[in-house]
Amino acid sequence: MTEDRNEATGSENVPSRQRKRFPGISSRAYEHPADRSALVALRKLSGFDTVFKALSALLPERSLRLLFLSDSVRVGEAQFAHLHTMLRDACYILDLEKVPAMYVTQDPRPNAMCIGLDEPIIVVTTGLVELLDEEEMRAVVGHEVGHALSGHAVYRTILLFLTSLAVKVAWIPLGNVAIMAIVTALREWFRKSELSADRAGLLVGQDTRASMRGLMKIAGGNHLHEMNVDAFLEQAKEYEEGGDLRDSVLKILNVLPRTHPFTTVRAAELKKWSESRDYQRVMDGHYPRREEDKDTSVTDSFRDSASHYADTVRNSKDPLMKLVGDIAGGAGDLGGKLRDRFTGGGNSGGNGNGNGGASTDGDDDGSDSGSGKGPVKD
Repeated sequence: MTEDRNEATGSENVPSRQRKRFPGISSRAYEHPADRSALVALRKLSGFDTVFKALSALLPERSLRLLFLSDSVRVGEAQFAHLHTMLRDACYILDLEKVPAMYVTQDPRPNAMCIGLDEPIIVVTTGLVELLDEEEMRAVVGHEVGHALSGHAVYRTILLFLTSLAVKVAWIPLGNVAIMAIVTALREWFRKSELSADRAGLLVGQDTRASMRGLMKIAGGNHLHEMNVDAFLEQAKEYEEGGDLRDSVLKILNVLPRTHPFTTVRAAELKKWSESRDYQRVMDGHYPRREEDKDTSVTDSFRDSASHYADTVRNSKDPLMKLVGDIAGGAGDLGGKLRDRFTGGGNSGGNGNGNGGASTDGDDDGSDSGSGKGPVKD
């Protein structure tokens, strides 16, 4: 069940406080670089839509829809009207063509998800509805609408199916290993998509502190008077920078089975993006449009993703990431020295090579200055 955009953008759905709207915005405007590069590549694949429509007959999507229809409460004008208004408002802000169906399901654990292959549906738990205030909930609804706009619902549905399948075929030799390898890759992708959706939630709510509070409550419950956003972000910094190589390995092992990044990490990533030039450009109305998606370069998207990861490794305070950066930097220095040795650029003797030697020294200095030892931006 969906509503047309015309119904969702009526005057009665204009936000109660002044917030900006983003007509025709492409999901590329807020997607994490790793998430964006994968999505751009998949959208370029010939027959991609046909394959997933064929898959929809095999996946339990119809069963899930019937389950929520029969055993949850569908959000609308007569049920959970305040959530219905938030949903229509989020679609209005992000200019989503159709308003997805939304359900509230009985579950004390605070959670929300967006699933579906043909048409996405949004599900929120009673635990989440009872935990968050209006502005915090607005960010969550925007988060799920961001998933819908990006097409993440497709991959979430496949992930749920494969996770269930892995349990059923666990008795088959190597069968479970193969499926779990795919599941692990999808989980890593989906963790990045959660960072993308957090950004979409911020674009909808346009209240950074509310987004931070929501994440903090998900981590620590409804005890806001006992918590502090700045202290919560300090935890994220301590998590990123603290410990030794053993802790770095344990961090990786802890996050592997998860579909979501840790809440302190999400809060720190969102704060960093909210203070970035990219966010300010979107708020100023300078963002990629949906009509340009078909012309997006896969190569450029992967280059942006690679650049992001290189910057992450270079600027990270995590011991393992620093080691990786040092090894990469050492390999670069070694390559430069080998190049100079074989080209004569490293000789300080005559025949004009002295100038080459001086130039090489200058390159080494420049390499040191760009090795990530400078100030790290928030």
